[in-house]
Amino acid sequence: MIKSLIKPVTYLMSADFRLRFKVWRWRMMQTAVGRYILRVLYGNKNAAIGKDVFGMHFRSPIGLAAGIDRNGELIDAMAAAGFGFVEVGSVTPRRQGGSPHPYLIELKGDHALLHRAQTESAGVEQVIENIKRHKSRMVVGCNIVKGFTTPDDEAPRDYLRLFRPLYQYVDYFTVNICCNTTTKSYIPTGKAEIMAILQPLFEFRRGQNQYRPILLKISPDMSDEQIDMMTDIMLETPLDGIVAIAGSTGRYGLENSAKKMHKLGRTPGTINGHPLKQRALEVVRRIHTRSQGTYPIIGCGGISTYQDVKDMLNAGATLVQICTEFIYNGGKAIRTLNKALGEDSKEAPTQNK
Repeated sequence: MIKSLIKPVTYLMSADFRLRFKVWRWRMMQTAVGRYILRVLYGNKNAAIGKDVFGMHFRSPIGLAAGIDRNGELIDAMAAAGFGFVEVGSVTPRRQGGSPHPYLIELKGDHALLHRAQTESAGVEQVIENIKRHKSRMVVGCNIVKGFTTPDDEAPRDYLRLFRPLYQYVDYFTVNICCNTTTKSYIPTGKAEIMAILQPLFEFRRGQNQYRPILLKISPDMSDEQIDMMTDIMLETPLDGIVAIAGSTGRYGLENSAKKMHKLGRTPGTINGHPLKQRALEVVRRIHTRSQGTYPIIGCGGISTYQDVKDMLNAGATLVQICTEFIYNGGKAIRTLNKALGEDSKEAPTQNK
């Protein structure tokens, strides 16, 4: 009896609820008045920080990673707040939910999150309807992933089922091969497995009038040899770039959350946030070096401060994404980073004289 009364109160205090409430608030800001308020509070007013990549103009090199706007409901609000691009998703072919609670656990001591959910998605048809409603001219990417119940050997079919209907509605695709959940993990690491997923997408794109860049999102838990193989796939095929990195099933980098992790026991899930920073830099640097800087890389993992952004760009990233920092600090996160980028761009010419 007491537990049944306490449970709803506990949920209202959880990171799960705060994230869902935050997403709801941002969805309410999709109106014209809401977007105006966001532009005033957080909007990017410095055109100098913009960047041209993939033949597209990004108003800021800082984007919102997949995992926040799962169903394409927040695009206009994020554009007004100053993001240079938004990656919608991850999107699955059919509606998918049923994550355990709590699916998101805060590890504040390490500015991190433990994410223990399978991908929640409204399904590709609903996502398309949502994306069609957006009015902003911001770059919109789509992170596509196989369905939770889809057998691993049928994964290529799922990716194509997503790629084809979404093709005319988004600007680029991220093929997410890091399907970690609380009950199983699917990360294809063999070249044949990866090509079985990518080749049908390349073939479909060849028959289209418009060109949509295709990127591959990789796991920090891959070995260096596997990362080299992913880079070689990029060099040898029409793949346009890599997103590095996804969350980690490892527990390295957690320096101040030992007590909480001990209390949680062997809780499955992926770590996201600051503990991933060093591994993300290592992976980006490795890809950049092996590809001789000839391909775009979107750096993602552990970016909280402007120094983190600079470190990632210096490691070889072309663009960067934030996620955990946005969950913790909302619109203030992108405002602070864009402001620092703008100040740096003003100082750069003086320093080069």
